[in-house]
Amino acid sequence: MIGFFLRWSMNLLALMVAASLIDGIRIKTLGMGILAAGILGVVNAIIRPVVLLLTLPINILTLGLFTLVINAFMLKIVADLVPGFTIETFRAAFWGALVISLVSWLLNIFIGGDGRMVHISSTRKGGDKQ
Repeated sequence: MIGFFLRWSMNLLALMVAASLIDGIRIKTLGMGILAAGILGVVNAIIRPVVLLLTLPINILTLGLFTLVINAFMLKIVADLVPGFTIETFRAAFWGALVISLVSWLLNIFIGGDGRMVHISSTRKGGDKQ
């Protein structure tokens, strides 16, 4: 359960970063941001895989770059569903989706699949034998 709320918080943080960096993306209140983050998680879990499967040929032709366009559409869907979350143009949605993807990727480096912090250590096998 904590993993679920951690992922939701990561979506919220990524949305807030995108709203602060990209002109044309606005979140009126924190409550609307929380709602948008939750809906974005649901959209990414349910709708996005179906759309990715349907657009697989074009995704292969573009070497996966079309995924950015799909992510922008998913973000635009969320903006249409949440009244306090607005995206003015597709360009803003595209760059916002890119920022959200990058922030989520960076945060996922430190968070495991079960929602726990990942500890990365560097050790040498065999010690310093010469």
